[in-house]
Amino acid sequence: MAELTQEEVRRQAHYEKMTATPVPQLVVKLAVPTIVSMLVSALYNMADTFFVSQLGTSAAGAVGIVFSLMAIIQAIGFTLGMGAGTIVTLHLGAKEEEKATCAASTGFFLAIFLGVVLAAAGSLFVDQLMRALGSTETILPYAKAYGRYILLAAPVMCASFVMNNIFRYEGKAMLGMMGIGTGGILNIILDPIFIFGLNLGTAGAAIATALSQSVSFLILLSLFLKGRSNVRLRISCVSTDPGMYGSILWKGLPTLCRQGLASIASVALNVNAAVYGDAAVAAMSIVGRIMFFMFSAMLGFGQGFQPVAGFNYGARKYRRVYEATRFTAMTGVVVMAVFGGAIFALAPQVLRLFRKDDVEVIALGVYALRAQCLIMPLFGVTTTANMAMQSTGHSGGATFLALCRQGIFFLPLITLLPGIMGVQGVQLAQPLADVCTLLATIPLLIYFLRKLKKMACSE
Repeated sequence: MAELTQEEVRRQAHYEKMTATPVPQLVVKLAVPTIVSMLVSALYNMADTFFVSQLGTSAAGAVGIVFSLMAIIQAIGFTLGMGAGTIVTLHLGAKEEEKATCAASTGFFLAIFLGVVLAAAGSLFVDQLMRALGSTETILPYAKAYGRYILLAAPVMCASFVMNNIFRYEGKAMLGMMGIGTGGILNIILDPIFIFGLNLGTAGAAIATALSQSVSFLILLSLFLKGRSNVRLRISCVSTDPGMYGSILWKGLPTLCRQGLASIASVALNVNAAVYGDAAVAAMSIVGRIMFFMFSAMLGFGQGFQPVAGFNYGARKYRRVYEATRFTAMTGVVVMAVFGGAIFALAPQVLRLFRKDDVEVIALGVYALRAQCLIMPLFGVTTTANMAMQSTGHSGGATFLALCRQGIFFLPLITLLPGIMGVQGVQLAQPLADVCTLLATIPLLIYFLRKLKKMACSE
């Protein structure tokens, strides 16, 4: 028998780790770096909100407007990253490394191309874009100053999301954390320097974000070039088969729906909040960033679970997929309940950190924040179900669940409730949409778990 090469030994060790390590231990081990990455990313978003909010209520509103733009960029990057990542982990689980490299390379270079297209089109029509995202005339100057630099960084941001997701789906989330985490920490350091030290205002926050995202991109790319991944990023490996692009988009469709609808939902929220003035836009923008920070913990935990589910599904270890799904859902419910309870109790103090002198912003924000905290435990179930189906190739069910939260339920509610309940309708639309999403999730999750149990019997 021929002696195994060092590369083959490394791959075999990785395979055994993913298919033999006790499931709770493996999920937690992979989740820790993804949770850190998500929290750091959310923290620098909150830092932007905090520092820009010191410039005034209209500037704080601009953060919410540009957040919608960043959601579009994330939608592109995460769609291609999770689509390519799902294919990568399924092929690695089946020991098909060349096919995994093809999927990774195709997703990476497609992300750069689409990022360039978005940057060019958005920069050319920046006024129209900011208005379409819900900007009022008083917020517009701040939103334009912020948005221009975010658009310039779109190609590297999209590509970074792809690389991070590929590392994560391989079960090497620590490497992804190195890139994303370093950029996030740098962003927090640069924000006050650029905004106040260099007196650049909202443009300074955007420049800090663009530079930090570029640093993240270079770190992640260097890790691939040094061979730290099981796949390579080579332009010669980019697929010419339309089926590969279709497969990436199909497997990434749940993410496209989730992230794309997040952008549309953010615009709808801005537009409906703007009816009640800049204070309402600012309050909902701040609440959105706080909720995203807390939700990031569940997203990070779920992202640690995804490679376990996808790899073992590809390796036909269905009992491990079942165990991982149950463990992630139950743990998520408990963690989100603790987070939600803490922020519910401290809501006024948290809002005052951002706009301590604006009584209207604080009052509107506290009510909206507490309403959303009440339903946070639901995220443990809905997020796990969505990620389980996506990472195992059940894109139809995952896409439906992705459409629910901010599409099927939120958009009608944010359109109808303000006309019935006034500003309270703006505040309650998201919590009510989350309750409806749970009701839609439960039967699909039960079906998925029963299917896994049945398949496990044939192992």
